[in-house]
Amino acid sequence: MQTVDTILSGGVVVTMDKQFEIIHDGAVAIKGDKIVAVGSKEDVLAAYASDNVVDCAGKYVMPGLVNAHTHVPMTLLRGLADDLRLDVWLIGYVMPVERQFVTPEFCRLGTQIACAEMIRSGITSFADMYYFESEIAQATADAGLRGVLGQSILKFPSPDADTYEDSLAYTRRFIERWKGHPLITPAVAPHAPYTNTDETMRLCTDLAVEYDVPLLTHIAETGSEVDDSIEEFGLRVVERVDGSGVQMFRAKTLCAHCVHIKPFEMRIIHDRGATVAHCPSSNLKLASGIAPVAQMLKHDVTVGIGTDGPSSNNDLDMFTEIHLAAILAKTQANDPTTLPARQALLMATRQGAEALFMGDKTGSLETGKLADVIVLDANVIHNIPQFDRDADAVYSRIVYASKSTDVRHVICNGQWLMRDRELLTLDEATLIEEARDYAVQVDTFMRAREESVLSKLVAVSELERAESYEVQVKARIADEVVIDKLLKHPDVQIIHFNHYRQYDSYFLFDNEGKERVRYREDDKIDEQGEVESVRSRLTYSVPTTEREFDQAVLLFRSRFIADATRPLRFYREYFQPLHERQLEKDRRRWHILYQGVLYYLNLDHLLQPKVDGLFIELKSRTYSMKDAEIKAGRLQEMLALLDIQPEDIIHRHYIEMVKDAPVV
Repeated sequence: MQTVDTILSGGVVVTMDKQFEIIHDGAVAIKGDKIVAVGSKEDVLAAYASDNVVDCAGKYVMPGLVNAHTHVPMTLLRGLADDLRLDVWLIGYVMPVERQFVTPEFCRLGTQIACAEMIRSGITSFADMYYFESEIAQATADAGLRGVLGQSILKFPSPDADTYEDSLAYTRRFIERWKGHPLITPAVAPHAPYTNTDETMRLCTDLAVEYDVPLLTHIAETGSEVDDSIEEFGLRVVERVDGSGVQMFRAKTLCAHCVHIKPFEMRIIHDRGATVAHCPSSNLKLASGIAPVAQMLKHDVTVGIGTDGPSSNNDLDMFTEIHLAAILAKTQANDPTTLPARQALLMATRQGAEALFMGDKTGSLETGKLADVIVLDANVIHNIPQFDRDADAVYSRIVYASKSTDVRHVICNGQWLMRDRELLTLDEATLIEEARDYAVQVDTFMRAREESVLSKLVAVSELERAESYEVQVKARIADEVVIDKLLKHPDVQIIHFNHYRQYDSYFLFDNEGKERVRYREDDKIDEQGEVESVRSRLTYSVPTTEREFDQAVLLFRSRFIADATRPLRFYREYFQPLHERQLEKDRRRWHILYQGVLYYLNLDHLLQPKVDGLFIELKSRTYSMKDAEIKAGRLQEMLALLDIQPEDIIHRHYIEMVKDAPVV
């Protein structure tokens, strides 16, 4: 008789092997990190002996669950900003906090908390994408879990790298440090096509192929991501990454989400040997959509199930995800036979392991596979009575009725991680206290930021110019021919001319500083009256005049200007202004030299709300009070050339002039 380390005896063994064998009154024998026997209790106990025979009567013995996609350190951002769209949540809140707080220590603690939660949920393997992944690897290994861990790479600076070259160098060192570890599989993780260039994705793919490690990325999570890809590249997302400039599927690629992919993209994913991680809760909570999982399976795509990060889910409970995966597919297809319980559980076990490119090692209870095993209580009030007429009833009970709190024991790689609900490799109480300390720090940071419109703008913008001053005069004119008196004057040289249609949205706030943000879309109009190009800008200001010269020329301060890299809808939802006013105008702009100094002449026609007449603006940037005084004097000279009278001068911005501008 052979001696082994552990025998799990007397339970219903749900093997999830290719034959979907279920063994009532079964047993599993474990020696070292391997399963050495799976069979009936009678046969296993006749062949194997152990000092640790665990009575599993009234329980299910099954493979550890595989979480195919998450971001484990984000446990420390759980509940940070809920009920927002993905882009507002990610760019407006998560990324600014990450820039401030994500450090190796942050990632260590966040990972330990996640590992404790995942062990309690019966997860023994997971795929992660985040920063400082070597710290995550150490914390994961110390906790005893199995991880396919991807170092995130973006085209712009990240918390652990100033450039993508730095990220790639870190990733190379990370792979070399952890490749071959019994629990950790290092991976390369270009965050997403929309946060990378074709070049960075190609370099990531080259690195993954060089070391023969997986590549993890987000694909087609939102409809807008697909629309943007089509607009910029003329290709859907899967087409783009499969194209000659990237050829991402040369690597062992795991595509997270795939909510918005077409059948031909599914065929590409299958034919290239790539896999998919389906994240139902996160996609629902962020209203990204429901992934077409049933169609993917019909195209023989390997699909696993993931929780996504605990900041967007907001938990790491795989039982919830399995349950949702099954019922969402039925609702989407309007067919209750779609994605039966056995298939859903398969996606969280053997097929989940295959999605992580380690199906030969784990994911099912088979002799020779790694000992990743969980024991689930079957005799709980929410899971009785139990009918055995249908052989597949076991899968239904697990998928539709079981809870993560039913998990009694967890073994990974032959090591006990939880026994009788007691965590053995992590100090849960200490982790909770440390997490509370982080929450206080993040709360303090967020409160200060939320009280300042400027701070919120800085968090999502690369500011181009700060504290910009200009002298300006605005006047009403009866006819545009008036400006010829200036443009044809011998002291004036025309440098440049542009014609724009401008759409201004002013965000107004109820605070003492009367801060406001203007979102402007400039549509440049060509000689045929067609839109030639479009540019969007953000301007932050406080509607105060720094000084007035001769009761005509005003000195204004426009505190910050930045490119608007997101749509108007994003900024509206992000800033949440008290009011929004909108203006539309036709603007012709001349860049002129007057007595050798640069000025701008605008001829404006207010279209919405409609205001009769024409307006001119004369302005120039200035950098000192002395310079402002000199330029104000020249503006007075130009007013005289135009025969502008004092009563024609306007001392306000357009938004202040037009009281009936639309308020949203």
